[in-house]
Amino acid sequence: MKTPKYILPIIIISQFCCTSLWFAGNGVMNDLVINFNLSSNALGHLTSVVQFGFISGTLVFALFTIADRFSPSKVFFISAFLGAIFNALLTIENQTFLSLLFFRFFTGFFLAGIYPVGMKIATDYYDKGLGKSLGFLVGALVLGTALPHLLKNIMQNFPWKSVIITTSFLSFLGGLLLVIIVKNGPYSIKSKELDLKACFSVFKNERFRKAAFGYFGHMWELYTFWAFVPILIQLYQNSHQNVNFNISLLSFCVISIGALACVLGGYLAEKYSTQKTAFSALLLSCICCLCCPIIFFISSEILFIIFLVFWGMVVIADSPLFSTLVAQNAPSKNKGTALTIVNCIGFTITIISLQAVTYLFDNINSYWIFLILAIGPIFGLLALKKSTLT
Repeated sequence: MKTPKYILPIIIISQFCCTSLWFAGNGVMNDLVINFNLSSNALGHLTSVVQFGFISGTLVFALFTIADRFSPSKVFFISAFLGAIFNALLTIENQTFLSLLFFRFFTGFFLAGIYPVGMKIATDYYDKGLGKSLGFLVGALVLGTALPHLLKNIMQNFPWKSVIITTSFLSFLGGLLLVIIVKNGPYSIKSKELDLKACFSVFKNERFRKAAFGYFGHMWELYTFWAFVPILIQLYQNSHQNVNFNISLLSFCVISIGALACVLGGYLAEKYSTQKTAFSALLLSCICCLCCPIIFFISSEILFIIFLVFWGMVVIADSPLFSTLVAQNAPSKNKGTALTIVNCIGFTITIISLQAVTYLFDNINSYWIFLILAIGPIFGLLALKKSTLT
């Protein structure tokens, strides 16, 4: 059965709209700090709690095999709607730090029904060319993640709440679009019964396990880099006279350029193999981690921007490739669960990384703390080097 041409664009648009919830708080972080009298380490905590919510959600979704037992499109819509509600609750007056954490946690929780479930829907429609399809899909995630920074720049003459309300509306719209147009795919195999062990048994497959380990190494770096992009730009600006960046716009550019890299990586994978392309991207990203402290000492803002943009590309280019390897080496009836549990563990790792870098940043006045980001890519490279995946 030939997949209609409109299916992938609809999934991409829906994923883009809904994942704008992810960094909605980061896009207005300075406003949250000022309006609700938050401490300087609020960035790390409010970003981490979204990740923790996502982890909790993916664990629940994986344990109860929700994406494999129910219509993925309906799961996606319900999650998009509830995520939009909790995101919008940030606009309530007289918030406390605890209430902000609560709302961001549940925003992350329902993102678990958006990102991995969106990938599950794509695997239900595409067998051949899956890497390219997931490249477009993860590219949509990247653009959605970067969108709040762009909205903040565009809406700078409007109240900060406009960014939050816009992302909530987009999430609802994306979920509605997908549930109306995209039905269950031809490669969908529905799991008929609850299997609480499914999310653990998938790791018995060595090829699956190696692909997952590569993904885990990639995740150590990814979200911490994204969260600290505005700070990296601010640090460079503070250390060099006559440098005046548009931080919101530049942050959007650095993160969003990764969407192009995801698509390019999908095409390269078809020519050079998925594993080789993923390995190359992870290696380049590791090199960027190691070079990061040095770039602050170079008095060329053009070179600094080029470096960040390049890092923004290679840091995410391997993500859809690892997801492809995971999906290809997982049992057909448990693909949704496999993708979800790998996301769960991967995002648990992002919290550890983010908290470690946040702690070091708050307590050690040195650019060299960013070398810690290289730990994950090195681990992932070692895992890939020792395996031959499909």
